[in-house]
Amino acid sequence: MRWIVTQRNQTVVSEFLLLGLPIESEHQNLFYTLFLAMYVTTVLGNLLILVLICLDPHLHTPMYLFLSNLSFSDLCFSSVTMPKLLQNMQSQDLSIPYAGCLTQMYFFLFYGDLESFLLVVMAYDRYVAICFPLHYTTIMSPRLCLFLVLLPWVLTTFHAMLHTLLMARLHFCEDNVIAHFFCDMSALLKLSCSDTRVNELVIFITGGLILVIPFLLIITSYARIVSSTLKVPSARGIRKAFSTCGSHLTVVSLFYGTIIGLYLCPSAHNSTVKETVMSMMYTVVTPMLNPFIYSLRNRDMKGALGRVFWRKKTPFSL
Repeated sequence: MRWIVTQRNQTVVSEFLLLGLPIESEHQNLFYTLFLAMYVTTVLGNLLILVLICLDPHLHTPMYLFLSNLSFSDLCFSSVTMPKLLQNMQSQDLSIPYAGCLTQMYFFLFYGDLESFLLVVMAYDRYVAICFPLHYTTIMSPRLCLFLVLLPWVLTTFHAMLHTLLMARLHFCEDNVIAHFFCDMSALLKLSCSDTRVNELVIFITGGLILVIPFLLIITSYARIVSSTLKVPSARGIRKAFSTCGSHLTVVSLFYGTIIGLYLCPSAHNSTVKETVMSMMYTVVTPMLNPFIYSLRNRDMKGALGRVFWRKKTPFSL
């Protein structure tokens, strides 16, 4: 452990210790293999989506433009925490520098917020496609699509920077042990020896804007989709709509439910183990599931997979 003594004789930390997951030593290798497999699945699944969308012209549509951004966000979101977690599980050095901790927190917030906004954009895209199919190309114009992609990137940049700057103004004294597997914002606030009321107020206010409102917009979009589908009685259409909406809402609820429960409705009875498991749900599980839920199951992606690999196998065909 390293500390720095300031001019006021106040001891502040220069690094933190990430305790990681509360796993017994005899199960360490088993969980390491499990998390490594999940991370590799996340990386390969999202990379495959990005490659297919780039290479197949049939996928150059608004839906897949948004999906490519979501896949990139999932890939980066998982990569912010998982490599450090895997490294710590195989190493005795659990330290992370102060600057590295704030950097991890910034990118964690950035890609987490970005995913939240992109899920709203994709829900809106599906709402327009299903409820207004004849006007889809008119409504989802190139200008609107560009706006819907750029806006989340701009908003998340400012939001992540706001929390990072507010965290940087706090002092951390002798206690530098983070009972988590990454530099979680709430865990850092518990360690601070400064007044954190401003940080907590900003978390509550911006959390409503970044999490609750997008979640309600997504629920509203899918409710409109189901309502629109039920107006045209078709057993196949209803079955397809409920299948699609059900799987999408499962992942959305998992993502938003755990985050809202952790940050906006924290409970004093929540144990460290419970909070860690809830964090794993939205940092590891949802980025891994999104490629399968949103794309790899649909017909367009399967067709693109066949076209791209068939073209690679037959370069000299006429």
